[in-house]
Amino acid sequence: MEKSSLRKIIKTLIPLLIGVLFIYLSISNTSEEDRQTIYNSIKDAHYGYIFLSLVLGLLSHFSRAYRWNFMLNPMGYHPRLINNTLAIFITYIANLGVPRSGEFFRATVLQTYENIPFEKSFGTIIAERTIDLLMLLLTIGLALTLESDLIYSLLEKKAINPYNVLAILFVCSLGVYFLVRQLKKSTHPLAQKINGLLNGLAEGFLTIIKMKKKWAYLFHTLFIWVMYIAMFYIIKFSLPETQGLGFEALLIGFIVGALAISATNGGIGIYPFSVSLVLISYGISKESSLAFGWIMWTAQTVMVILFGSLSFFLLPLVNIKK
Repeated sequence: MEKSSLRKIIKTLIPLLIGVLFIYLSISNTSEEDRQTIYNSIKDAHYGYIFLSLVLGLLSHFSRAYRWNFMLNPMGYHPRLINNTLAIFITYIANLGVPRSGEFFRATVLQTYENIPFEKSFGTIIAERTIDLLMLLLTIGLALTLESDLIYSLLEKKAINPYNVLAILFVCSLGVYFLVRQLKKSTHPLAQKINGLLNGLAEGFLTIIKMKKKWAYLFHTLFIWVMYIAMFYIIKFSLPETQGLGFEALLIGFIVGALAISATNGGIGIYPFSVSLVLISYGISKESSLAFGWIMWTAQTVMVILFGSLSFFLLPLVNIKK
């Protein structure tokens, strides 16, 4: 077997195995009675709020599809909104199978149906991911600010001096700065790959700044992330025990869930487990916190599978003239 094929198999299997591991951990840490309670919680949940969460998720995807043209139009390309939307749904369902494969599918769709060169559309996708990363970091910063008292008290309980933590972060930042400088000077193949990634991220960010409709782009970016957080927040009303959770707790749960999704194929296994750990720390029972995580993950996954599958079917039909 060729090394490239083996590498692809490993990249696919490892996230799946991690997901299976966390499913096992969820099962092993609960008794038969606990699992029955979780099942009853999911069965008796208020599905109206779950449906509303899905609507908010769909709005974020439509906004992302509309926003994409703000980057493509200045290059002389004007793809139809329907093709953008279907390409985005295909991205998500592809990522459920092989992480990060969806971005290639997305660029390929526009190349096939809109005659946009692959490298052009893929460059805009890289820029978009750069903005998503920045928004995630800003969301983490917001969570840390809102929960600064809690974090400070936890550090005190662990006898950790916050100023020492800040000093360590400062030293680490300096280390990263000098490491990047050394990487730019290096001719090693790995260093060149890292440089290419960093340059791509920087170029993507500069593209946003130079864009003519940058304020409209920023509006849709904020709208997308508000919808992401809102679709997570609204799920709290589906379960009696989680209805009293504050925004701060759910914001941290959202961040942990977002990081979990990138760890495995669509967050399988690890998403409900990780989200439940956050909610447990805020006084929610293990059963209700796991039910919350599974409801959120299942709703998102069903939406992706349903609309992603429909997108594969609809693409040739809406482009039948081509």
